[in-house]
Amino acid sequence: MSFPQSAVRELVQQLADKLIAKKLIMSTAESCTGGWIAQSLTDLAGSSAWFDTGFITYSDEAKQRLLEVPAPFFQPNGPGAVSEETVVAMTQGAISNSRASVAVAVSGVAGPDGGSDEKPVGTVWIACQWEDKVNTQRFLFAGDRRAVRLATLKAALVCLLNLVT
Repeated sequence: MSFPQSAVRELVQQLADKLIAKKLIMSTAESCTGGWIAQSLTDLAGSSAWFDTGFITYSDEAKQRLLEVPAPFFQPNGPGAVSEETVVAMTQGAISNSRASVAVAVSGVAGPDGGSDEKPVGTVWIACQWEDKVNTQRFLFAGDRRAVRLATLKAALVCLLNLVT
């Protein structure tokens, strides 16, 4: 999968323009992307005007401690880290623990290992939240670890743009 860096910069600039126009502050809650979304956002000069905090919560324990994702989500009968319930809780936690009113959360199986029949490698959940509006989507991205993470970055930016439009 090829997605040029210039396309990422363009999406980030569009998002920044919308956030500034609406006087909104945002935060990220990332698992499978390891901070790549926050890095892409803060690559834009002046991002401190609209970006507050990036949470990298790779472990289940970090999701619970930093984002207040309920512990039962990670128990055997819970939805698990890669689920709609978890990414929604992550956006809520990112908003609650920052000065943001907009948040994006991602959790997935980037590979090459870690997949299952229910959640194969490439499975990613993304949630975007602004006040009481929450958009979620499940993806099954193809490719190697880098391709899955890059596709997640792009999808997260598009989710945010659609949310604040």
